[in-house]
Parts: sequence; C-alpha cells; structure tokens
Amino acid sequence: MKSRRAHFEKARRQRGAALLIAIFALLLISVVAIALIVSSGTETSLASNYRTSTSAYYASLAGLEEGRGRLLPTSLNYIPLPANPMPLTQVIYITNPAGGEVVAPDDTANPTTYPDTQYKQEFGVDVSSRIVTKYASVSPVAGLPGPVYKWVRINALTEKSLGNGVTGVDVNNDGDVDPFTPLFYDPANRTLGGAMSPGLVETPTPSATALQALEITSFSVLPNGSEKMLQYLVQPLVEFPNLAGQGFTAALTLAGNNVQYTGPGTNSFFINGQDQCNPGGPMVPAIGYTVTSGSDSSSGNITAGAVPAANYLGAPLVSTPAPPHPSTGSFAFLSTMNGNWLTPTGLDAVVQDITNNADSVITGPTTPGSFPSGMSATHPMTIVVNGDLDMNGWRNTGYGLLLVTGTLHYDPDATWEGLVLVIGQGNFVSTRGGSGGIDGAVFVAKTRDASGNLLANLGASSFSQTGPGSNVGRGINYNSCLVQIAEGPITYKVLAFKEIPLAN
Repeated sequence: MKSRRAHFEKARRQRGAALLIAIFALLLISVVAIALIVSSGTETSLASNYRTSTSAYYASLAGLEEGRGRLLPTSLNYIPLPANPMPLTQVIYITNPAGGEVVAPDDTANPTTYPDTQYKQEFGVDVSSRIVTKYASVSPVAGLPGPVYKWVRINALTEKSLGNGVTGVDVNNDGDVDPFTPLFYDPANRTLGGAMSPGLVETPTPSATALQALEITSFSVLPNGSEKMLQYLVQPLVEFPNLAGQGFTAALTLAGNNVQYTGPGTNSFFINGQDQCNPGGPMVPAIGYTVTSGSDSSSGNITAGAVPAANYLGAPLVSTPAPPHPSTGSFAFLSTMNGNWLTPTGLDAVVQDITNNADSVITGPTTPGSFPSGMSATHPMTIVVNGDLDMNGWRNTGYGLLLVTGTLHYDPDATWEGLVLVIGQGNFVSTRGGSGGIDGAVFVAKTRDASGNLLANLGASSFSQTGPGSNVGRGINYNSCLVQIAEGPITYKVLAFKEIPLAN
C-alpha cells in the first residue's frame, strides 16, 4: 500500500510536464517561424534594392555608351567636338528627359532639373559658367522607351579633376596637380601617372601619338528615386596613327619642291577652302604648299596655274577680324604640317600604316571596277591602290579614304566624299569635263622616282585639271567632317571606369 501511495504521489507531482514541454516546443517553433519571416522579408528587401540599384547602374551605363558611340564620326547621330583639342571652357550634354519633365544639368540653381553639381567638385567652378552645348538622346527607338538616365556629360579633363577635385593625380610627376591643362593619352608614355592614369600626359596639342583624353559622365534616376552616377575616362583609338593630329589645313595640298599646278582656266571650276561642314567657322587656304625658299618655284607655279583667282577661295593671307572674309587667290605656305608629312620616309610610313589597316588593297594599274562593294555614306571605306588608278568613266560616289601610290586619273563626273591621298608618284590628272567633285581634302606628294625608289627629298608633285569646255566639274570643297570621318577614330577606348558616390 505504501509503495502504491508513493507511486501516485510521484505521478501527481509530474502532472503538467507534458504541457510545459508542448508550450516550450510551440514557442521554439514560433521563434523559428518569426525568424524565417523576418529573414524572408529582409531577403525580399535586399533583392528589391539590388534590382533597383542594378537597374539604375545599367541605365547610367547605357548613357555612357551612347555618349561614347556618338563621338564617332561614323555615327548617324555624330556629336562633333567643338575644337581639337577640346578646351576646358566647353562642355557637351546629352539630355534624356521623361515625358513632360525638364532636364537642364547646367541650371545648378534649380534642384528639379537634375543639376550637375558633380562638375564643380571636379573642376572647382560651376558648369553654368562654361560654354554648354546640348543634344537630345537618341536612345528611344520606334516609340519604345529608352534607358532612364537623365544626362550625359562630355568634357576635357585635368590632373585635378582626376581625383574628383580633391587631391587629383599628378600624371607627369612634376609635383604640381594642374587644374588648367587638358590631358592627353600617349601610348608612348604608358608608365607615366602610375596605375591610376597610365599614359596620360600634359601637352598643349595633339600629335601622332598623343591624343586628347575625354571624360564621359552619366547620371540616372529611376522613377522610385534611386540614383546612380558612372564615369568613363576614354581616349580615341585611331585606325591610322600617322594621320592623327595632321589636320589637313588646305583643300588641296601640294607637298614637295617646285610643285606644279595647272587649272582649266574656266569659271566653272572651283577650289574652296571654306569649310562646308562649318560654314561660319575657320577657313583654310584653297591650295597649300609645304616648301618655301628662294630657289623653290611652288608659289609662282600655283599662282600662274590657278586662274581666275576668284575661283580659289579660302583663308586670307593676312589675319582679319573674325569671322574673316574669304580671300580670292587663296594660296599659302603651310607652316603647321606634321613633320612626318614633309619627308619621303615619313610619308612612306603613312602609306604603310594606311595599307596595313585598309579595307581593300588593290594592285594597279586598275579601275574602280576593283573597288569593294558596300561602300556608302554610312559605311565609308579605306581603299589603297598600289600603282595607277584610272577613274575615267566612273560616274559614282566614293566614301572614305582613297590612297593611290601611282598616278590618279580622276574623272570629274565622279564624286569622292572624304580624303584623297596621292603619295608615291604624286600625280593627280584630269583631262575630261564633268559635274562631280571632291568634298573633303586632297593631298599630293612625290616620294618615289619613276623606278619606285624612295627619294631623299620630296619631289615635284603635280595637280592638273584640263577638262575641255565650260563644264569641267565643281572642283574641290574642303569639308572637315568628311576628312575626320575618313581619318577616324574607329572607337573611343575606355581607359578607366568608376562609380561616383552620391550623397543620400
């Protein structure tokens, strides 16, 4: 009996233990469930934030790529730089407003127009004090909305701006972080500037190796207010390095000693140095030559053959207040020619450079029937003819760069949009009438003798247009845009890429 009572007493004391265990287990499960719910909500928020941030990132990246692409002369929506090199006082914007909104990054006093306050951090001055040129975005296609970036800025850069305007980067290690001199990229000096800016140099002008670097900045804002700002540092990648910085400063350039010019002597043939791409801008001489000395007859030969003088318009020989009036009989010594273009060895390197990168290399003598198909205004080509080219009877239009190492027999019924180089035998001949012409520039140089041997000094290059009758073609019209398209660049290479932190 006593043992049974002890058993019942023990069982009584243990009553409710199962309930406590069940409650504890329920609490544990509830805690785990709450933790899972919280974790799930956090992951959802993180995923949402990541998706928003990624969307803003790619929208800004799309702006960078539009800006980079539109710097190429071959782009249908090409944005020309205001000058070469681009000065610090000039800033280009591509704006991309949503329906009904105003995007004015240079209106820094208005917080509702997406002001570009980053510019002042980099350069120490408000962008509203600069000369601003704006272009509309072309990202929306066929009525479909494009990326939601607001603006893209294109500008020159300095040592100071490289460091976001705080410390800067002393790219040439001279102890001075310069806020005033635009930077260039020179592949011949890739060790300069350290890891942050390899190859960047300070130089006042472009050259065969040093080309101006540019900064492209893109700012995006999503409808929910998420923002992102990205930045490229780019440099032009040219197809023909020996053309870089050349600048073709005449509609027709005759290089060498005792050059010859024979015109038709009629009122219907013109050589015009007024830039057809920028009619209100600077002019170049109608005919330029590169040698001037007491024994050289180039100037007299050109003057005697280029009649009537009124048909040879271009830069005046004496500086006049801008904008200058075109001068008749515009023939000038070109003192700014790239030194590589003044010697047979230098020009031979130009020929090799172009030949190595050409779309088509043809052995002459030949005709335009050997030209590759597909050449057009939107697809200019580089064609090299090693030998003579006879264009008589070809009444079509060519686009891009044409290099002939022999004699070029040009048909005035033909039209060429771009750059024509006759380097080698240095003979440009036309003996027919026609209604075509050349828009761009022409350069003629004699670097080799009749046997093909390289000369010690440039010989007497020649240009002869002696078509019969009054209709002898409209001649040569200087066009800097078509020349630049023929020269390149073929792309703008990204040297550096960064995300710019924005204040919350």
